[in-house]
Amino acid sequence: MLLSLGVTLWTLSVSLSSVSSVPRVSSVSQCNLQIPPHEEVARVARFIVHVCDWASLATVSSREPVIGQPFSNVFSISDGPVKHSSGVPYLYLTDMELSVKDLRVDPVSSLSVSLAQTDYCRESGYDPQSPLCAHVILSGRVIQVNGSEAEFAKASLFSRHPEMMDWPHDHDWFFAKFNISLVWVLDYFGGVKTVSPEEYFKASPDRKTRL
Repeated sequence: MLLSLGVTLWTLSVSLSSVSSVPRVSSVSQCNLQIPPHEEVARVARFIVHVCDWASLATVSSREPVIGQPFSNVFSISDGPVKHSSGVPYLYLTDMELSVKDLRVDPVSSLSVSLAQTDYCRESGYDPQSPLCAHVILSGRVIQVNGSEAEFAKASLFSRHPEMMDWPHDHDWFFAKFNISLVWVLDYFGGVKTVSPEEYFKASPDRKTRL
């Protein structure tokens, strides 16, 4: 299924030793990003998810005194090694994490990703809340992954967040994905646009970055 999204066999075979050779820098050049035309909504969504390294995850709180209320938290994400976008946001989680406790009760959640995380909006003079500072909101569920998909998630996350390899091994970390049910895109004036998962995964981020 991942291979149908254009992911090569190489990405599934990345080992810890090969990942450790990746320079410990941000995964994607943050300057001079060339966002796809705003008319190509699905491509814009794929572009944002691929170039950004973290997201705000909103869960339904399972803890007193805010049971049932929204609870937002920050997580590192990756949809694949650089230039190998799958469109699927992967996460590295532990049950010790506050939001994971919520997800164990109810996996329904929302993931927000914004180009304000890069230099794009700042260099363009866009406020993070401006529609021109493009961002996406994903609706769906967080689901643990295993087998070959977990190996791909590992390659995706560790290549772009090398520090993860040194996180405490006694925390019972596991790999998960955000299973997308709907994509909301705000990248221009005129209101939010929606993209179906089918449209989203069919598109290519076609990232062009001047290095």
